[in-house]
Amino acid sequence: MFYFKQFFLTVVFLSCLFGFSQIITGKVVAIADGDTFKLLDKDSKLHKIRVANIDCPERKQPFSTKAKKFTSDAIFNKTVKINILRTDRYGRLIGDVIYNGSLNLSEELLKKGLAWHYVKYSKDPKLQSLENDARSKKNGLWQDPTSVAPWEWRANKKKIKSE
Repeated sequence: MFYFKQFFLTVVFLSCLFGFSQIITGKVVAIADGDTFKLLDKDSKLHKIRVANIDCPERKQPFSTKAKKFTSDAIFNKTVKINILRTDRYGRLIGDVIYNGSLNLSEELLKKGLAWHYVKYSKDPKLQSLENDARSKKNGLWQDPTSVAPWEWRANKKKIKSE
C-alpha cells in the first residue's frame, strides 16, 4: 500500500511538473455555440468542452450563427479527440479539438474567419498567423472592419447591465 501511494504521488507530481495532459475521445452530442459543445465519452460520461485558444462571436453578435453552423457541420455526431489543457471556472474542459483524423477545430475556425485568436490565454504564433491571414483576406467576420471581439462585447454588455 505504501508503494502504491508513493507511486501515485510521483505520477501526480510529474504530471504537474511536465504538464502531461489528458486526452479523451468521444462523440459530440450537442453544439452550444461556435466554441462550446457537449461530448459523450466511452463511459457515457457527458463533458462540456470549450475549444482552446480561440473565441467565437457571442449569440446576437454577427457571425455567431455561422460559427455555430461551421462547428456543427465539422463535429456534430462525430467522434473527436480532445487534448485537455485545463478546466475553466465554469467547469468546462478546455482543449484542442481534433476531428477527421488530424484537423484542429481552433485552426479551422480561425481560417474561416469565424473566431478570434484568444491572446489572453494563448501566445501561439501559428494561431495568430491564421487570424492575420483571415483578416487580410476578409474571411468571415473580418468582412466588417468594426467587428467587436467577444471579450469586449461581453464587457460592454456587463457595463450596460450595471448602469
